Amino acid sequence: MSRWEPNARGRLEQAAMELYGERGYEQTTVTEIAARAGLTERTFFRHYADKREVLFAGSASLQGLLVDTLTGAPATASPIDAVATALDAAAAVFDERREQSRRRQKVISANAELRERELIKLASLAAALAESLRARGVAEPAASLAAEAGIAVFKVAFERWIAGTDDRAMGAYIHESLDELKAVTAGGRA
Repeated sequence: MSRWEPNARGRLEQAAMELYGERGYEQTTVTEIAARAGLTERTFFRHYADKREVLFAGSASLQGLLVDTLTGAPATASPIDAVATALDAAAAVFDERREQSRRRQKVISANAELRERELIKLASLAAALAESLRARGVAEPAASLAAEAGIAVFKVAFERWIAGTDDRAMGAYIHESLDELKAVTAGGRA
């Protein structure tokens, strides 16, 4: 009978991120991750389907947060403002994980397979937001346009936030990017 391992998932994530940073994603094996965490490969596979999922395990939680927040936005909010409310909620979570987000993005940026997986994740988020907007009564193509624009705002703001050298919260970058988008779509220049 195996003994219980406290915080196995967190230890595996920390070990994976350390090894990805030291050796690179492709050169790191599940065996090495498990050993660094002081756990077995079997324990690794109880928590993650593969080594890639260490980087993407929070996707479902992020999607749930975005959808739940958008669903709870005031009924009078425009589609893009409802999406902005959801992005603000996500930004607050990311603010607690800035250094982790930087390390994660560095690993993803260095690997084509991971960049592709990140794009799939963003497309899934946009689809979920569009579905939530449609459930709020927003017609097409407005629902899809607002959702896709929101994810574009999120992506640009996230990249600026992790590259930033100041202490500004991610929400500030979200609002700046949203203002830029509104200026561009209004025909103005930012």
